Amino acid sequence: MKEIRFVDVGEGITEGHVRKWLFKDGDAVKEDQSIVQVETDKAVVNVPAPISGILRIAAKEGTTVKVGDLVATVGTADELATIQKAGQQQNATASTVQLQDDKKKNTATASSMAAENSQVQQPPEIIATPSVRKLARELGVDVANVPGTGPNGRITENDVRNFKSAVQKKAVPKFSEVLEEKHSDEITRVPMSQTRKAIARNMELSWTIPRAVHMDDLNANALFGIVGREKPKLEKLGIRLTFLPFIIKAVVQALKEYPRFNSSYDHEKQEIIVKRYINIGVSAEAPDGLKVLVIKGAGSKNIAQIAKELQELAAKVKDQSITLEEMSDSTFTITNIGSLGGGTYSVPMINYPEVAILGVHLIRDRPVVEDGMVKVGKVLPISLSFDHRVVDGADAVSFANAIIRYLEDPDFLEIMG
Repeated sequence: MKEIRFVDVGEGITEGHVRKWLFKDGDAVKEDQSIVQVETDKAVVNVPAPISGILRIAAKEGTTVKVGDLVATVGTADELATIQKAGQQQNATASTVQLQDDKKKNTATASSMAAENSQVQQPPEIIATPSVRKLARELGVDVANVPGTGPNGRITENDVRNFKSAVQKKAVPKFSEVLEEKHSDEITRVPMSQTRKAIARNMELSWTIPRAVHMDDLNANALFGIVGREKPKLEKLGIRLTFLPFIIKAVVQALKEYPRFNSSYDHEKQEIIVKRYINIGVSAEAPDGLKVLVIKGAGSKNIAQIAKELQELAAKVKDQSITLEEMSDSTFTITNIGSLGGGTYSVPMINYPEVAILGVHLIRDRPVVEDGMVKVGKVLPISLSFDHRVVDGADAVSFANAIIRYLEDPDFLEIMG
């Protein structure tokens, strides 16, 4: 017989939400067969059966389990029957012990009450002047409830006023509570999903970073041209080419030139942790909230490889099969606001504990100047949020200029080499 407990799946996750049982209680399951889906902060985890046997469900759908909590048990019918019988006997024994304890407590309580009743209880002495008592009556305060701060516990006028103020403050509900009561039939409280809770926590962490933002435009005519030329070639290989792989590759090249943007800040030691590996996170909308899929080892991959991996990870995000490993350990994040169909500039939230995040927006036809002539061109706006503890504005300008340089002349970027 094996117990299935919710284990630490990494990334600091401490709890999960039992989303769906794939078998019913009492069903026969096979070893390594997925039996339940548990939603964590970042992904839906399929929990397999450790052995073949009969399934006994301990945590129902819709419940939250902490690390170490029992989720289910798998064993033979005889083993499970033995466990159930032992549990019933244990419960019966516990009930008998509880009845005996309650009887002893009742006897002790009765004796204690009898002893207390045999003694005359003297009310505490209230030390207050007639003027203080008059003030208490005017304010509607029972002077017996007011703690005195004067000599020997004497109650002062300030004591009465402070007591009245504290009672009023406690009695007055918050403005939001007043509104909620007023509109009680017109509002609905919606529980947050595990993903939404994680986003909320990460945004609170991100808000602790002293940030600044640098915005700029780049001429995307050449980028449009190269994507149009290379797209049919990669489609023959089953790879869908978009602008994003070129943006990722340009960011990778810029990070190699300016490694401070590929780092983290250690607040306790006041040190900058510069990372020699480059893992690019890309924010993606999912059915249950925002996810960050990660291109691992992006520093050594060409554009075709990046495009293929993006395509595969995006499909996993869509069908919710993406794993924690595929969404962890990013060193720099890109948020593709343009893919949502709008936006000119933004202030992206830094993906803690990273140092910066790049927001790329919708490419639009706008006036551009080329060779002293105003023409209609493709313009890509970018927004770079950065941790001002680690890098300065001048660094941000240089880093952004490097990205722009690569994207305005993308022939230098390796496509399939």
